[in-house]
Amino acid sequence: MGGNVQSGCSFSSLNGNSQNNTQCREARGEKMAATVPPVTRQITRDSHRKKTENPPVDLQEAQDCLIYDRRGVSIPFKSLYQDRKVIIVFVRNFLCYSCKEYVEDLSKIPKRALEDAAVKLVVIGQSSHHHIEPFCLLTGYSYEMYVDPERCIYQKLGMKREETFTESANPSPHVKSGLLMGQLKSIWRAMTSPAFDFQGDMYQQGGALIVGPGSQVHFCHFDMNRLDHIPINWLLQLAEVGETVDFSNKPKILHV
Repeated sequence: MGGNVQSGCSFSSLNGNSQNNTQCREARGEKMAATVPPVTRQITRDSHRKKTENPPVDLQEAQDCLIYDRRGVSIPFKSLYQDRKVIIVFVRNFLCYSCKEYVEDLSKIPKRALEDAAVKLVVIGQSSHHHIEPFCLLTGYSYEMYVDPERCIYQKLGMKREETFTESANPSPHVKSGLLMGQLKSIWRAMTSPAFDFQGDMYQQGGALIVGPGSQVHFCHFDMNRLDHIPINWLLQLAEVGETVDFSNKPKILHV
C-alpha cells in the first residue's frame, strides 16, 4: 500500500496527507492526457448509430439465393451487384404500411441522379411475385423490384424476425401514418387484395445494403422494427449519389 505508482506519487492519503493525494491525481491526469488522443469529432446519437449499424455481412452465404421478378423469372441474388454499385432495400412485407410509405418516397428519387452516379436501386420483398406489380402501382415505384419468397437472403444475412423498440429511437422521416391508422390501412389492403394473404412473413424485419461492384459491402443496416428505416438521403450520400431529395412536401432536388 505504501508503494509508488508509475507516475511517481505515493499513496500518502493513509497518513492524512490530502495535499500529496491531490498532487498524485493531478500527475496521473497529466499522464493520461499525454497518452489518450483528444476527441476531435462531436459524438451524437445519430453519428453513433451510423457508426454501429454495419454488422459484418458475408454475401457469399446469400449470393446464390434465387429472387423472382414480377413475371416469376428467377435470377441469383449476386447478379444484382456483380457489375455496379447497388442500393438494396429489403422491406418487411408488402402489406406493411411503413414499408409502403417508405417505398413511396424511394420512388421520388430522380433516375438521372442514380444514372449520373452509376448506382442502381432495388427493392426486395418476401411475398409471392404476384404482389410485385400491384405494389409498384400502389407506391408509384418504377425501379427494379424482386421477391425472396423463401426468405433465403433475409435468413442468411441475419435479418431480425422480431421487433425491438427503444426509447431513444428517432421517428422515421418517411412514415406519415400513425400506428393505429397504418394497421387499419394494412388490414383493408389485405381484405381488398385479389389474393387474400399477408404478402410475406408479418414478423420479418427488413434492412438496407449498399454493395458492389462485386461482393464488396459498403454499408449495411438491419431494421430493429417497422419504423427503423435508414433515411433515404443517408443511403444516397453513402452510395455517393450527388443529389438528395427534400421529402418534407414535394420532391425537390438538393445538390450536395
